[in-house]
Amino acid sequence: MEHFTIATVAEKSADFRRVLWTGKHTQLVIMTIPPDGEIGEEVHEDTDQVLTFVSGVGEARVGGQKKKVEAGDLVAVPAGTKHNFVNTGPNPLVLYTVYGPPEHAAKAVHHTKEEADEAEESGKDEPPTS
Repeated sequence: MEHFTIATVAEKSADFRRVLWTGKHTQLVIMTIPPDGEIGEEVHEDTDQVLTFVSGVGEARVGGQKKKVEAGDLVAVPAGTKHNFVNTGPNPLVLYTVYGPPEHAAKAVHHTKEEADEAEESGKDEPPTS
């Protein structure tokens, strides 16, 4: 069994993206988006994503709609939907997200967005296969 006090774990991480746990059908990831930063516009064709915000403020851009997000908010992104999350505040935007099925390599740690983008482009951030 894996157990996390998820908000505390997320707040202690300065990494852009850190995979905490990967199962057969889902994956738990924490993210810290720096001020003026963003996740980057993307589409996960076959993966649903649920994001829960721990601290900071930002803007969710999902399926052509925009909405402010802050601590305690949850946003569901259905597979195939274009989305981006942007930090609009002076402090890091901290969140945890669950992907179903997994989206990233098990135990992956990307300290910066640039490092995450490089891993994705090189194919080193592929999710585990069943």
